[in-house]
Amino acid sequence: MAQALDVPRNALVGVVVGVALAVVLYLVRVLELFGPFAGTREFPLLGPEGWFLLLAFVLATTTAMLVAALLTVVSLVSLVRRG
Repeated sequence: MAQALDVPRNALVGVVVGVALAVVLYLVRVLELFGPFAGTREFPLLGPEGWFLLLAFVLATTTAMLVAALLTVVSLVSLVRRG
């Protein structure tokens, strides 16, 4: 059933989209591509780069799961309609 629903391809597409989104947003935030961050905060232990790297990982994994799930649902609907 997983092959019929293209789950491996959907998971790969999800990972690529998730990692790409996380990398872009991480670089925008850490390199301050849109200017400096307005807030003044302290980031214990890891510093701002470390904390935003952890947040980028969470963003990448959740985006990958969401994209893979949506693509699998689309594959399921297509498979059901074909009959």
